[in-house]
Amino acid sequence: MQPLYQGKFSGHYLDAYGTAFGALPVAAQYAFALVFGLVIGSFLTVVVHRLPIMLERAWKAESTPIGEEPAQGRYNLAVPRSACPHCGHVLRAWENIPVVSYLLLRGRCAQCKAPVSPRYPLTELTTALLAAVSLYAFGPTLIALAAFGLCAALLVMSLIDFDTRYLPDSLTLPLLWAGLIVNLGSAGFVPIHEAVIGAIAGYLFLWCVYWLFRLVRGVEGMGYGDFKLLAALGAWLGWQALPQIVLLSALAGAIFGLTATGIGKMRFEEPLPFGPFLAAGGAITLFFGTPLYALFGG
Repeated sequence: MQPLYQGKFSGHYLDAYGTAFGALPVAAQYAFALVFGLVIGSFLTVVVHRLPIMLERAWKAESTPIGEEPAQGRYNLAVPRSACPHCGHVLRAWENIPVVSYLLLRGRCAQCKAPVSPRYPLTELTTALLAAVSLYAFGPTLIALAAFGLCAALLVMSLIDFDTRYLPDSLTLPLLWAGLIVNLGSAGFVPIHEAVIGAIAGYLFLWCVYWLFRLVRGVEGMGYGDFKLLAALGAWLGWQALPQIVLLSALAGAIFGLTATGIGKMRFEEPLPFGPFLAAGGAITLFFGTPLYALFGG
């Protein structure tokens, strides 16, 4: 099993076949990666749904006058148990099996038969695919696990930003620090000095674009969460990856926006979340390196 990409990010990770996981048959490694990805994907659907609600409740609690208790009950990623939003039916264990439960129930609630959004199994399948691709790209190593963690975080932030037009600091900032930590050792994606410069340059570049757009047009062209997400990608992949990530995300965003406008799904002046496209550019760069940077002599 050879990594998909043997360039900028993979040179340190190939000698991993002495580990217990690397000693397993290749089929067993991929089976584990897929199952692991499905389980993590099921958790990600909870994060995508609940984290914005948790943040909104926290903001309301902060604005509650002293001495008054918020009327809302306990709500976090674990409590209360998952339930149908239509009838309140609390899901049993067999109704929470990733993808399988959706197929068995034919995409409907077991109690009231209301349709369940296909986003849930699609998110689980996408996460499983990302786990398998991370294994294929980097081999049976800890760096593959780190790559999968980055992809899972990018997927969550993309879905939240698409729904709410908001990238939470509780996701972007830990992702930035995680990138710096991963690159501290000699087996990181890039040397630590490139990661630090990438974090600084990523934030400052979009910060400058934001203020230039605001001065010229008089409106905000993007949110501060986009600055922090690009800073996090710079911390993971280094400053050389930033031009390619920005170019890919800008092209993808423009194509998506023009297409959606052309088919009547959105208005021309309607704001488009930039986070999902930054995330896509980061994921592509993670797996395929920086050919754009190399093209110009990097």
